[in-house]
Amino acid sequence: MSALTAFRESKDDFFKHHPQSPLTPEQQAVFHNLHYFPENEALRLIVTIEPFAEQQTVVMQTSTGDRAYYIRYGRFSFSVDGEPAELTIYADEQNFFLPFSDSLAGDETYGAGRYLEPEQIDEHRFLVDFNLAYNPYCAYNDDWSCPITPAENRLRIPIRAGEKVFH
Repeated sequence: MSALTAFRESKDDFFKHHPQSPLTPEQQAVFHNLHYFPENEALRLIVTIEPFAEQQTVVMQTSTGDRAYYIRYGRFSFSVDGEPAELTIYADEQNFFLPFSDSLAGDETYGAGRYLEPEQIDEHRFLVDFNLAYNPYCAYNDDWSCPITPAENRLRIPIRAGEKVFH
């Protein structure tokens, strides 16, 4: 069993059984598992980020109309099946945050986008593993408030890795 498969099974168990699951008790009673794309090593990337000269605080609207504040940290370029793309990484006091949506949003992936926490390797390099892309909790239950993916991180290409839309 791969580490990714074990991680996914553990997440499914958390969603099904844990009291802090984003699912309602009614959802947990009928929940079997989340749906994922097959593991895609080509979408496990080490990227070089171009930090913004001025790292401004930005406001992201949330699914409930609240506001979330992040620092617009830097941008990186990559390609998927020969198609170029760029994404912006955000930060708060403790973590890096990568909200994004792709061309499959609303069909195979959650319409408002998915999230990642890029792992910083050194000053300018990050591990961005799209196989770990996940839906925000508001994808499962309207009681959760989640930042909405900014326009600059809405890709026109498909990212066939990570979690699929929740049914």
